[in-house]
Amino acid sequence: MTKDFVRNGLIVVAVVAAVVGVARFRQTGPTKSHEAMRDREVAIAHPATAPSALPRMVDLGADKCIPCKKMAPILAELKTEYAGKATVEFIDVWKNPEAGKPYEFRVIPTQVFFDRTGKEIWRHEGFLAKDEIKSRLKELGAG
Repeated sequence: MTKDFVRNGLIVVAVVAAVVGVARFRQTGPTKSHEAMRDREVAIAHPATAPSALPRMVDLGADKCIPCKKMAPILAELKTEYAGKATVEFIDVWKNPEAGKPYEFRVIPTQVFFDRTGKEIWRHEGFLAKDEIKSRLKELGAG
């Protein structure tokens, strides 16, 4: 009984926090700098407007999500390691929901892999280990 009460209480607190956050955002709206950043990210992130002919991995997540936090250092390493060979992108879909819309994801983190032509080849939901990401990028021709 006590565990159910605590669990239900935590659920109510989470729902209220989400509603308050959405209400505040709707009240204030995005600033001009947020809009400019969103427009830039949408243009870069959308598969149809890929800026180069490199294989690409897009990680859809949020900087406050636990599995996403675990992936952050991996993505940073891969971005450096694959510079010039593949594009590794991160989109914070909580801060910038519009940028994530073209990917039609269900959960975060979600990783989406594209070939050189911008065609989606594979996607994964949840934490993805560095070795698996490297294997997928290699299959796409990224060194």
